[in-house]
Amino acid sequence: MSQMLHRDPECLFCKIVAGDIPSNKVYEDELCYAFYDIDPQAPIHFLVIPKTHIGSVAEVIEGPAPYTAESALSSPITTGNAAVVGHIFAVIAQLCKDLGLESYRVVSNIGDQAGQSVKHLHFHVLGGRDMTWPPG
Repeated sequence: MSQMLHRDPECLFCKIVAGDIPSNKVYEDELCYAFYDIDPQAPIHFLVIPKTHIGSVAEVIEGPAPYTAESALSSPITTGNAAVVGHIFAVIAQLCKDLGLESYRVVSNIGDQAGQSVKHLHFHVLGGRDMTWPPG
């Protein structure tokens, strides 16, 4: 099913989802993919991404129908894609439980000034150490 999703052929994360670039997979289902960060900033550091290309949180919109892999076949901007974000957060919660994390941080950078280096919606999940505030 995932090969039918909207993809940006130049996007690093789209290439990871397609299997063109290897990753250390944590989890995968019809809507999202999770993998360990190649430059971890905590003892546990993984990313969770939608399988369809969404540029950032700034492109998340609600739609009239539930978001499914089938509805993601066209541009994600026109299909309504907010439900996939809720699904991703449920996946994050379950993965953190499975990994024994009771405390963790979830981060999404939006835009260049915020440090978004890959223009594909992604959530960093960091745990296993004390986190400071402010983060940057």
